[in-house]
Amino acid sequence: MIKLKRAYERASRTDGTRFLVDRLWPRGLSKTALRVDAWLKDVSPSTPLRRWFSHDPARWDEFRKRYARQLESSPDAWQLILSATRRGTVTLVYSARDERHNNAVALREYLNAKRRKSTTFTRTGARRHAH
Repeated sequence: MIKLKRAYERASRTDGTRFLVDRLWPRGLSKTALRVDAWLKDVSPSTPLRRWFSHDPARWDEFRKRYARQLESSPDAWQLILSATRRGTVTLVYSARDERHNNAVALREYLNAKRRKSTTFTRTGARRHAH
């Protein structure tokens, strides 16, 4: 399961593995206060893409497409997250105010699609992971 949580919300035991997925460190938070397992700057949108999007909901659909293309070209950036989902809950931590239009939402959507593609079903209905 992949959950989302704003950096300014309190961490909880149910968060599982916590990854900060923003290129910039959240304002006003110390590293101990944020409590993340890793800061994955490379999985965040590039600076030009982030600036172009500027959290404008009118650009959301195009942002998701461009960000997905960026993620496709750098699988090393997100493989750690995908691996962690096989072991338990993962929480993507982000700092954007808009909880519906941000890179963590788009990243979760992308990763969930990758997870669905990597799992196939046999004729008996048993799950088998593609390698």
